[in-house]
Amino acid sequence: MKQVLFTIRENTPLTGDVCRMVLEGDTGAITAPGQFVNVQVPGFTLRRPISVCDWEKGKLTLVYKIVGGGTAKLEEMKPGERLDILTGLGNGFDTAKSGQKPLLIGGGVGTPPLYALCKKLLAEGKEPTALLGFRSEKEVILAEEFKALGAEVCIATEDGSVGTKGFVTAVMPRLTYSYLYACGPIPMLKAVDGAAQTSGQLSFEERMGCGFGVCMGCSWMTKNGSKRICTDGPVLEREELLWDA
Repeated sequence: MKQVLFTIRENTPLTGDVCRMVLEGDTGAITAPGQFVNVQVPGFTLRRPISVCDWEKGKLTLVYKIVGGGTAKLEEMKPGERLDILTGLGNGFDTAKSGQKPLLIGGGVGTPPLYALCKKLLAEGKEPTALLGFRSEKEVILAEEFKALGAEVCIATEDGSVGTKGFVTAVMPRLTYSYLYACGPIPMLKAVDGAAQTSGQLSFEERMGCGFGVCMGCSWMTKNGSKRICTDGPVLEREELLWDA
């Protein structure tokens, strides 16, 4: 974990309530796709955990949804303003287990951390497919960015306004894949786990207090005991999960 002052370079809307923020600063503590950062929003006590969408040396990209006062304040911030951010938090996705044709499943704002994962898999010579689920066409994010990387992209929307009508689990049986990675709301992850045909890793979006394992507020029970999503996760192995504990 490293505390860094970042300078905002871009803060633009992707949809009505989702924004992309590009920041400049030390990204050296970020080592794997699937990790997250904890942002100190001016005027708010608790930091806001946000998954890393992408990073390179000196540049950090976050995609966040406006869900309350803190993220509403983030949306108002301008290029040139600075943010105090804890970086390098949590574990990340393990690409060594992916096989040749991994399936990446994103639900809503669970999609952004899969972007950096997709880049890494492609750089390793893999052939990932991104299956992205949203409520409607107006909420679709990053689909074109995944296509630009060279990945196959499938979209499911609950209202059928684009792609397959229904949830991502309606598309999964039509796809052949060697391994799966998923990030999204808990009901989606549970459904994906039930429909999965292979091993995989799921990234959880639990509410966090501290973000580094002290408060125990984001614990999840597994076959190996209670795990803290902020430190033992957010990525957990599919085989160790307990859904009704």
